[in-house]
Amino acid sequence: MRAGYALDGDDGCIADARHHPVAFLDQAHADHHLPVPARARDLTQLVVSELVTNALKYAPGPVLMELRINTRAADIVVWDSAPTVPAARVADPRRIGQHGLKIVKAVTEDLFIEQEPVGKRITACIALSDTPSSATATRSPT
Repeated sequence: MRAGYALDGDDGCIADARHHPVAFLDQAHADHHLPVPARARDLTQLVVSELVTNALKYAPGPVLMELRINTRAADIVVWDSAPTVPAARVADPRRIGQHGLKIVKAVTEDLFIEQEPVGKRITACIALSDTPSSATATRSPT
C-alpha cells in the first residue's frame, strides 16, 4: 500500500503532513489488517515531521512525500529540490535546533539519501514491530 502527497509550504503544511501518516497507517490497519503498534505510529509521525520541516526550511519549491507500508515496515520518502545532502551535525548541547537528522537516524531501521537529477530523495524505514531491532536499539544517535 502506498500514498503520495504534494506539500506546497503554505501555513499549516507541516501540521497537515503530520496527519497524513496517522490516516495512512489507520487505513493500512483497517483495509489490510496490518498490525501498527503505537510505537511505529508515533515514530512515523515524528520522522515525517522532521523530514518535511527540513525540506521546507532548506529547499525552494514543493516537497513530495510518499508513504509505503508492507508487513515489516513503513517507509517515509521525502523529495525536495535542494541538491545538498544533509549531514548530522556534531553534538553541541548549547545549540538550539538542527538535531532532526540525528533524531531520524536514531529511530529508523534504515535511512537512505539519494541525489536525484533534481534535488534529493530521503527514505526512512520504521519497523512495525513493538520493539526496535537490535541494530536500532544499539545505534547511537550521534
